[in-house]
Amino acid sequence: MKLAALLVTGTDTDSGKTMLMATLIAYWQKYCWAYRLGVFKPVQSGVGDREFYSRMFELDQTTEQINPLWYKTPIAPPLAATLEGKRVDLATAWRGFAALEATRDWVLVEGAGGLGSPVTDELTVADIACEWRLPAVLVVPIKLGSISAAVANVALAAQKKVQLRGIVLNCVQPRSQGQIDNWAPAEMIESFTQIPVLGVLPYLKQPKDLETLADAAAQLDLERIMPRPFWA
Repeated sequence: MKLAALLVTGTDTDSGKTMLMATLIAYWQKYCWAYRLGVFKPVQSGVGDREFYSRMFELDQTTEQINPLWYKTPIAPPLAATLEGKRVDLATAWRGFAALEATRDWVLVEGAGGLGSPVTDELTVADIACEWRLPAVLVVPIKLGSISAAVANVALAAQKKVQLRGIVLNCVQPRSQGQIDNWAPAEMIESFTQIPVLGVLPYLKQPKDLETLADAAAQLDLERIMPRPFWA
């Protein structure tokens, strides 16, 4: 029963996409274990996400199924590929995604960098989301400049015709409620962007407890994130 795929993207490289992915995976494995989840990172430069997912979760996927295009140098994929005498072959990534989508009930896709980050010399993450028809959730880190970053990235999504289901605010560092309210006021962000804020992820330092991750996901507006009937 193939239902959907979702792109988790962000405003920049350290916005917290991996943390949102981890909470959603943990929630799925706790509450939706009867269904098959696919985890996909089309392009990765350097060591990071694919290694984290393989170590953290029991996924019925090989490293190549999680991440078909990998480059050693931790810089933008097209630059890393050039340095290593390679190219970013999106056809390979698409085949990997299509294979997962055909066999899994839901596929979580994590973009590289931010929504405007280059994937090839011509295409950004936003372009790929449009071409692959991936609805997306935008992760916005809570810090000074959060409002501006949200507005700019929502404008980019609209320009590239990316369907945004919502915004998740993420505490990349410990934040007080006052800092959250002053740096990333949900009502103001919603007013400027016309995109719903789906909740706030707390600061989770080196998360190893799957229960904590699942509980963090449960605090989000999962009705807008996950396909029915999977949100509890």
